[in-house]
Amino acid sequence: MKILIVGCGKLGMLIAEKLIEERHHVTIIDRDETVLDKCNELLDALTVKGSGVSQQTLQEADVDHADIVIATTMSDETNMLCSLTAKKLGAKYTVARIRDPEYLESLPFLTKELFINYAMNPERATAREISRMLRLPFAASIETFARGLVELVEIKVTGREPFANIPLKDLYRRNPHLPRVLFCIVERDMHPIIPKGDFVIHSGDRVFVAADTATITAFFKSIGMDMKGVKDAIIVGGSRIAYYLAQSLCASGVDTKIIERKIEKARFLSEQLEDATIIQGDGTDYELLMSEGLDDVDAFISLTDRDEENLLTGLYAHQNTNAKVIVKNTRLEYPDLLRSMGLESIINPRQIACNIILRTVRARMNTAGTAVERMYKLSGGKVEALEFVVKPKAPYIGIPLKDLKIKDHSLVAVIARKGHARVPFGDDVMQADDHVVIITKETGITDLEKVFG
Repeated sequence: MKILIVGCGKLGMLIAEKLIEERHHVTIIDRDETVLDKCNELLDALTVKGSGVSQQTLQEADVDHADIVIATTMSDETNMLCSLTAKKLGAKYTVARIRDPEYLESLPFLTKELFINYAMNPERATAREISRMLRLPFAASIETFARGLVELVEIKVTGREPFANIPLKDLYRRNPHLPRVLFCIVERDMHPIIPKGDFVIHSGDRVFVAADTATITAFFKSIGMDMKGVKDAIIVGGSRIAYYLAQSLCASGVDTKIIERKIEKARFLSEQLEDATIIQGDGTDYELLMSEGLDDVDAFISLTDRDEENLLTGLYAHQNTNAKVIVKNTRLEYPDLLRSMGLESIINPRQIACNIILRTVRARMNTAGTAVERMYKLSGGKVEALEFVVKPKAPYIGIPLKDLKIKDHSLVAVIARKGHARVPFGDDVMQADDHVVIITKETGITDLEKVFG
């Protein structure tokens, strides 16, 4: 596909890199010649210097033949105007990054009037992901599918779990009352494995298990995991993510405090978040953190604009409390190092935004077939979890899974049908309108039919 990216900051650069890896033709528009020089050096992409709202610049970038235009500048207004101009000049589909909370209520109106096909808010998406992680505090990550019906949960194995140190094929024979989940991925020594029946999970492994929400909850409860929900939380840094997260937590009855250094931002948050406690102060001041109850809080989330501050405060909270610790980190190369230091839950808004874009692009590539509905990158991007909705008359409908040739290093994790989900076995079949979750080590899959060769 021919894709234009307007604004090549850190997010734009990451999106361009991933789209090029998936063999799309990418053109980058930016005002800054230094940025374009870096793009020319690192990426196999065309570059055009100029403004994304300029008719002349967009036409120079061949916008009238663009399948998708993605506006990711730092200005919401520029992104919206860019989308409008690009659509008027012939672009087929537009994506605009719109982050300011002031636009939230009027977003449906704006997207319709400005011809924006998809409005992307990485900060709000990040806040939703953090909220999910707080539902099961012992989980490193939680991804949802089938409109929340199915969950994929990541945990670190201690070796005391009933599924550890035995072949997976023997697990339910030895533990017949254990709720049945699927062990989709095991990450060992930073390498992902899609396990088979003779696989043995060991202490230190990271495992991803999938099932419907009720079964996942019952499974972890049955193996002795602490299922207590979060009752109070401290957020360091009054960013947009913190704003959206505090909204969600307060609505769920969680006692929420935000510590923000800048007085103007603290005042704004105090005016906008009536149910949250806003503290103007330095979130790296450990005496302040302790005075605000860090040693007894259920969750600690560090969301400042500086990765270093997030890591330091996160490490302090991890070493001095029993809180669920979540830290924001925008450097893709460090998650394994951070986990070795005890920080299990790392959140990366850029990666979340990039995943949204990749899912959108793959769906646009396959408007006739069974397109990707939802996508997550797992295990450092080495594995993908994909959700599809089965189309009527698809060639694999009604055929038992054991009779389908499934791609190597891929598996059908869950089938959701009419509000119910199940882990499938060889005799299970897919029907029209089923939500099907696929786990695969292959990247770039755009159609469910391609999973079955």
